[in-house]
Amino acid sequence: MSHPHPELGPPPALPEGGLRVTPLGGLGEIGRNMTVFEYGGRLLIVDCGVLFPEEEQPGIDLILPDFSSIRDRLDDIDGIVLTHGHEDHIGGVPYLLREKPDIPLIGSKLTLALIEAKLQEHRIRPYTLEVAEGDRERLGPFDCEFIAVNHSIPDALAVAIRTPAGMAVHTGDFKMDQLPLDRRLTDLPAFARLGEEGIDLLLVDSTNAEVPGFVPPERDISNVLRQVFAGAQKRIIVASFASHVHRIQQILDAAHEYGRRVAFVGRSMVRNMGIARDLGYLQVPAGLVVDVKTLDDLPDDEVVLVCTGSQGEPMAALSRMANRDHQIRIVQGDTVILASSLIPGNENAVYRVINGLTRWGANVVHKGNAKVHVSGHASAGELLYFYNICKPRNLMPVHGEWRHLRANAELGALTGVPKNHIVIAEDGVVVDLVDGVAKIVGKVQAGYVYVDGLSVGDVTDASLKDRRILGDEGIISVFLVVDSTTGKLVGGPQIHARGSGIEDSMFSAVSPKIEEAIAKSASDGVLEPHQVQQLVRRTVGKWVSDTYRRRPMILPVVVEV
Repeated sequence: MSHPHPELGPPPALPEGGLRVTPLGGLGEIGRNMTVFEYGGRLLIVDCGVLFPEEEQPGIDLILPDFSSIRDRLDDIDGIVLTHGHEDHIGGVPYLLREKPDIPLIGSKLTLALIEAKLQEHRIRPYTLEVAEGDRERLGPFDCEFIAVNHSIPDALAVAIRTPAGMAVHTGDFKMDQLPLDRRLTDLPAFARLGEEGIDLLLVDSTNAEVPGFVPPERDISNVLRQVFAGAQKRIIVASFASHVHRIQQILDAAHEYGRRVAFVGRSMVRNMGIARDLGYLQVPAGLVVDVKTLDDLPDDEVVLVCTGSQGEPMAALSRMANRDHQIRIVQGDTVILASSLIPGNENAVYRVINGLTRWGANVVHKGNAKVHVSGHASAGELLYFYNICKPRNLMPVHGEWRHLRANAELGALTGVPKNHIVIAEDGVVVDLVDGVAKIVGKVQAGYVYVDGLSVGDVTDASLKDRRILGDEGIISVFLVVDSTTGKLVGGPQIHARGSGIEDSMFSAVSPKIEEAIAKSASDGVLEPHQVQQLVRRTVGKWVSDTYRRRPMILPVVVEV
C-alpha cells in the first residue's frame, strides 16, 4: 500500500492521457470533503464541504478546504458534483462560488434545493443541473453516471467518472440498508455492472471501516422511539442533524401516533424541513406541525420539539437549553432524545450538554443508553460485499480519519485488490492514474482555511495559538515611554494583567528588572522601539516563568518622545 511521505514535493505535469485525483479535504478527518479530478487540462470537483471547529480552535465558525491549488484555474472547472446535502459535503460551496459564481452545480433534487437555500443567504444565484440515479451527463471530458446510494439523507448519489484514462467511481457517503424507509436501495446491480465494465479507481467511504458486521436498518429505531414516547410524561425534545429527513420522519410518525404536536426549533432545522416537506421527502399529517410560538397553549404531554445541537455545538438550541440561555427552559420530567451519533472530537461537548440537561431534571435518551441512532455509513461487512461486487483495479479510501482509511484499505486487500494498487492518501496528496495504475506523485497545499465571522482565511494557526494562550494563560500589558534620542526610560513601566491570575501589585518586583534592562540596552546603543519591545517581553516573560511557572501573552507598548 502506498502512502504519503512528508518529503513529497509539488506534482509534475500530468502525463498526457492520465487522470489526476487531488483530495483537498476529507482524508485524515471527518468533514471538509472535496476531491478534484483533472483530465486534459479540465477539472471536475466532487463535493465541497466544511469541517466544524474543535475546542483548540477558539472563535472559529467553520473550516474550509484550501482552494489555493485551483484558484488560478477556476475557468477550467467544468462542474461541482454534489453527492448529497450534508454540510460536510456542500457547506463550502458558497465560499468557492464567491470566487466564480457561474461554476455549474450538479446534484439530485433535494441536494440542489438545500444548497440553493444556503446560497440565497450568500446572495448567489447558481447555475444548476439536476440529475437522478441512472442519469448520465457529459461535463467537459468527464462522462458522469449517477448511481443511487442509501445514506442518512434522501437522494444521495455515487458518481462514476469515465475518461479516456479510465473510470473512477466515487461512492460519496453510503450504506446498504436493505429496508430503507424511502425504499431507495443502494443500487448494487449498477455497481456490479460498473465492476464488469472495469473500475480503474474506486474511492470509498471509510467512516465505519473499523466497525464489524452490518449497519442495522434505520426502521429499527421506530420501536425504540415509540417506547420513549409512550413513557414520556411531559415535553419531548429531540436533537438531530437539520438534514436527517429519515430520522425526523420517524419522530413525526411517533408524535402523530401518540397525539402530540411538533414544532421545529432553529433556523436550519425550520428551513431544511420546509424544503423536504415541499419536495415530498417528508410526509407531514395535517395539523401535526405547529409554530413554536403556539406551544404555550398546549399541555406539556402534547408537545414535541425538534431542534439542532446533537453534537454539543455551543450556539445550537440544545446547548443553550442546557445552559438556561434559551426561551425553552428544561424542567423536571422533560425527555430529551439525542438522535445522532457522536462525531469524533465532539464527545466532551456532547457529554457537557447531557450533564447540563440532566441537572435541570431531564431524562436524556442517547446512543449510549438506547438504540436511537444507526449510522449512515457502511460497516466492514458491507464494504467487503461492495468490493467483491465492484472488483476495483485500484482503491483509494476516502472520508475518514487515518485509522478509518487504513482499516478500509485492509478490507480491500482481503478481497483481492493488490496491495501495491491501494493508495492511502491524505489531504493535498496528488494521485495520478496512468496506464491503469494509481500512484502518489506529489503534494499541493491543503491546509485549514478558517472562517471567523465575515473573515475567510485571515485567521492563521499563529492567531489561534495566540487565542489559546490568551484563553489558557491570560495577558500582561507593559506600557513605557522612552527618550527617542538616548533610549532612556522616561515614563513607566505601567504593568497590568488580565486573566493571568497575577495581581497588578505583584509587578513591583519586576519593574526594577525592566528599568535595568532598558538602561543597559540604551548604553549599548539599542534604540529601535521593536528591539526594546522584544527586550521587555523577554524580561517580563522570564520573571513570570521563574516566579509563577506560567506563560501568559506579554504585550509591550513602547512610546517614543
